[in-house]
Amino acid sequence: MMENVFYSEGRRFVRPDSLAETYQLLHGRRDERKQDLAWIGLVRPDQREIASIAREFELHELAVEDAVQAHQRSKLERYGKTLFVVLLAASYNDTREEVEFSELHVFVGDDFVITVRHGDAPDLRRVRHRMESEPDLLARGPEAVLYAILDRVVDDYAPVVAGLENDIDEIETEVFRGDPEVSRRIYELSREVIEFQRATKPLLGMLDALASGFVKYGVDAGLQQYLRDVSDHVVQVVERIEGFRQLLQNILTANAALVGQRQNEEMKILTETSIAQNEEVKKISAWAAILFAPTLVGTVYGMNFETMPELQWVYGYPFAIGLMGLVSAMLYVVFRSRRWL
Repeated sequence: MMENVFYSEGRRFVRPDSLAETYQLLHGRRDERKQDLAWIGLVRPDQREIASIAREFELHELAVEDAVQAHQRSKLERYGKTLFVVLLAASYNDTREEVEFSELHVFVGDDFVITVRHGDAPDLRRVRHRMESEPDLLARGPEAVLYAILDRVVDDYAPVVAGLENDIDEIETEVFRGDPEVSRRIYELSREVIEFQRATKPLLGMLDALASGFVKYGVDAGLQQYLRDVSDHVVQVVERIEGFRQLLQNILTANAALVGQRQNEEMKILTETSIAQNEEVKKISAWAAILFAPTLVGTVYGMNFETMPELQWVYGYPFAIGLMGLVSAMLYVVFRSRRWL
């Protein structure tokens, strides 16, 4: 897929049918010293598709390799008169609570802008429509297009920040409600915040370097002001993300403390229950021992032996009953003194 539009003096001049026609226009009009701009947009190109563009605009082979292979971090590099910018556009999948990234590579030269997308974001059609609706801004050159792209990428961070903030609020509620699954959710959201931070934090250094380059190469002063506005927005985003990261760490700590407190309370209840059970076992054991003593005496005297002592004794029966009572009373006193009863 490719978008190929030729602009002159900030207005759409023609939409060439081929790259060759675009090259001819640029070569044929350079002597006229007009404010011409070729804006070529590619989506997931391979080496063969971008080879013609690389030869025509003398793109550095390392930058071309990065643009084809993707999987780059946000960065800004200059190869001669050509700027090479890598941006990570972001969107938030609220259902899965994931920050989804799309790489965008931008080549900026004296009279051309080449964009290479490796995803659906950002929506460069909106950028193109904005620039075409503001011809005075577009007439300021390729750097104006780069500013508009940066502005679009940074503006798209706002819904991501809002989505993360909403989910963090939900997590805070779940933590104090005692949801057992909240620890996993905190960890996963913390990972997304860290990934988002890695994508946005390099923009601070990039924009500073870009602003210095704008001054060095005499880029329009108005564009420098626009760039500072984008930089301010990036600072706000980075600060919010850092705040989210610290807040999630605090929430994780608080959740661990609450989990530990609940576990201690559960252990306390179990301990109290165990103690109560032990007391009951003591009582049962004590009564069992008390009842066992007369049973033992009665069993002995109930044996059918002819030579059993006291069998013919007139006081044998009262003696046996008294012995049972005496042993039981002694056991009762002993268990009572030990607080088993």
